[in-house]
Amino acid sequence: MSHGPSSTHSPAQAWAALAPILAGQPRVRLSRDAGKTYPQKHERALTEALPSFPAAVRIFGKDGTCAAIFLDFDSSVAGVDWVLADVRAVQTWLHSVGARWIEDYSPNGGRHVYIPLAQRVTFTEARDLVEALGTRYRSLDKTPHQNLLHGCMRTPGSPHKRGGHQELAMSLSKAYDVARRPNSAAVWSAITADLAGEIRAVRNLRLEQTFVPGAEEMPAVKHPVGRMSRVMQLMAQTGLYDSRRYATDSDARQAIVTGAAAAGLQLVDVERRMMQGTWPGLASFYARYAPHHRVPALRRDWISAVGYLSKNLSTGEGNNNVRRSPTSQPNTQPPAPKGLNLISSDPHAEHRFIRTWRNVLRIREVSYRESRTGMARRMVLRSLGEAAHMTASRFVEFGVRSIAVATGLDHTTVALHLKALRSEKDPLITLVEEARGTKGDLYMLTVPEELKSAAEDATWQKGKIHALRPVFRELGLPAAFVYEALEHSPALPIAEIVRVTRLSRSAVNEALEVLAAWNLVARNAGKSWAVVASTSLKQLAEHLGVLEVVAAQLQRYKNERIIWREWLAKHVNTVAELLSPGEDYPWETFEGPPDEWTLADVAFSRAG
Repeated sequence: MSHGPSSTHSPAQAWAALAPILAGQPRVRLSRDAGKTYPQKHERALTEALPSFPAAVRIFGKDGTCAAIFLDFDSSVAGVDWVLADVRAVQTWLHSVGARWIEDYSPNGGRHVYIPLAQRVTFTEARDLVEALGTRYRSLDKTPHQNLLHGCMRTPGSPHKRGGHQELAMSLSKAYDVARRPNSAAVWSAITADLAGEIRAVRNLRLEQTFVPGAEEMPAVKHPVGRMSRVMQLMAQTGLYDSRRYATDSDARQAIVTGAAAAGLQLVDVERRMMQGTWPGLASFYARYAPHHRVPALRRDWISAVGYLSKNLSTGEGNNNVRRSPTSQPNTQPPAPKGLNLISSDPHAEHRFIRTWRNVLRIREVSYRESRTGMARRMVLRSLGEAAHMTASRFVEFGVRSIAVATGLDHTTVALHLKALRSEKDPLITLVEEARGTKGDLYMLTVPEELKSAAEDATWQKGKIHALRPVFRELGLPAAFVYEALEHSPALPIAEIVRVTRLSRSAVNEALEVLAAWNLVARNAGKSWAVVASTSLKQLAEHLGVLEVVAAQLQRYKNERIIWREWLAKHVNTVAELLSPGEDYPWETFEGPPDEWTLADVAFSRAG
């Protein structure tokens, strides 16, 4: 084994030649924090151009299969000498089974061994293999192959966090030959046959371990039709399942398909999620079939699922699956507090007032700096404006937890922002009545007298006001502000986006790069940018796994609401007690009562 490149080539040449061939799909993630993390929001199309940041290609494709096995030997585990010994040993073994490989090394002493495959293998097969090798080689990091959605690794030529690049430990011509003439199916069979004992061992170990892909035992959230339980969603996305409950991939895939049918999805919905890479886990379970046989296999499973549900769900049981439409909203107009004279009970007049308030918000936003705190407070105010439009009233009784769902913040952080906002000079919100019992704080949108004239003279902004739509939890607040600006005013140049969003030019440029990478915006023939109308925010949020994060947050708040009600039932008998709580009143736990009907109820309908 050589310890350095045997021929001269540039990092850019190595990247261009090998990264597109080794990657499981043409996507790459960039690290903008010096190699510490490779977040999903910084994923973009993989090209032959060498990135200027540390870059890791996606290991698995949309179909849940990979084109190569990526072995990452980490020097931080047991030192460089141990890495060298492990790499020598694994290469001796690969040679014994007739396999060919590519090797590179990092400036910090870590090494990668890539095993290109002529026939792509499923997530389960690749994971079993790498975990089995992990029992032989101490310095092997198994995690890249244990995560279908986020598994990625730097390939030859990629910049490294310590400076320098991933350097080939062989000539580029030899590495390219291995990539272009990958290992045959016969070689893969020899590899797995030699590791059969270790593969059985790692599978048996999973049977003994508690399965925790995300909170599996968490009660299912009641979603609108088209939403499955968290357990089934995670199985479809990650390809991970409880092997004590499902013996094979076939059993797991049938459970997912049945769960989708029970949730009210149509076959075309499942096909779309598989083809577009939203459910790569489910797609990987069909990878054993030839590509043109996968959809027919899915349709056979769908027919079986529908037949099973028809036989096993009685009419009475079926009624339990009926879910309230997210657009069927109860009356959320709060009663006017005693002694308060409402300006108007006319919904049209209220909407006019709210639009004037939005003009004030646009004027005031100049004072919020481009800090995380400033952007968060802008989103909190937007959530109150959105809530006001929903209820046709300037009075908003949605508590901190509903605003937390609407903004992607923690409810304790929301409480701090609300306190700061109402304490400002000439605030845009006024606390009318503090929370008590099951009721949240009652706020009123306020137009400061000094800004009233300017706000009334300004043109009302068209379109809706949005809090943080779910997809931007992943893509970031700057991306949310930039996207909103382009929604309201198509074809804006960068200078105008900077002016409208109140963000710096560098923040706007980075946000545009993120949005363009996910096909949310595109550059026009000139220098302006516009929204890509064909890209669905809701579908992208599902693809990025954000809706599951929202679902978990909803479930947590639902549980807190139950606990709160139980406490009230045991300790509170009169309204007066609510205003003068005793020492055992759990204020620190709740920071006010959990919300009743809130913005959380429409979280999924407002996803796109």
